Amino acid sequence: MNSATVRNLLVRGMLAGLAAGVLALVVAYFLGEPNVDSAIGFEDAHSHEHEMEVVSRSLQSTAGLATGVLVYGVAFGGIAALAFCFALGRVGRFSPRATALLLSGCALLAVYVVPFLKYPANPPSVGDPDTIGKRTTLYFLMMVLSVLLAVGATILGKRLSPSLGTWYATVVAVAAFAVAIGLAYAFLPVINEVPKDFPATLLWRFRLSALAMQIVLWGGFGLVFGELAQRLLNPKPAAATSGRAVPAAH
Repeated sequence: MNSATVRNLLVRGMLAGLAAGVLALVVAYFLGEPNVDSAIGFEDAHSHEHEMEVVSRSLQSTAGLATGVLVYGVAFGGIAALAFCFALGRVGRFSPRATALLLSGCALLAVYVVPFLKYPANPPSVGDPDTIGKRTTLYFLMMVLSVLLAVGATILGKRLSPSLGTWYATVVAVAAFAVAIGLAYAFLPVINEVPKDFPATLLWRFRLSALAMQIVLWGGFGLVFGELAQRLLNPKPAAATSGRAVPAAH
């Protein structure tokens, strides 16, 4: 793949990330923000200390949310496009569209879902401020382990494919990934800092909205970028001119 094609895919990846960011922003605003407001209300009702807001809540939930989500979408879209350039043709004989969807699904699983199941997202008022550094470190450690193990499972499947066949090699690779992730879950410390009186329904609504936002973000990117990459790499031939041919002049 030449540099011009990579550059074109990078631009398309960033545009697809922006489009996916818009979709995720809608989900975050209508599903996530009401839960954040409820969690902040719970915190205010149970806290005797009232800190002055540096940035108003209304600005955080509108311009601040939009800026963060859209910038993140563009950035991750560019990174995912570069990963697509590397993966195309190396993970199987898939079309650009199918490769983009497969890559997005695997990235969603490795980058977000696996760490989320071990260290799920928490709304405001949940978590000890003194342990935020430890919690952040453990989350990123789980994410790095998940990505590395996913890459390792992919390599394992490719190497076993000639001897076991594609189906059984895939089963073995997925099983090895699941076992390794299970061991990581078992050995990494558990963090449970949810207040006893915090509403369980609110907690799970917040976590499900966070998961929904990521699914829309990655799924939207896979669909949009897959279509753009397909049109760039496998353009449709020009339609044949209809009608009778004009006879050549003599």
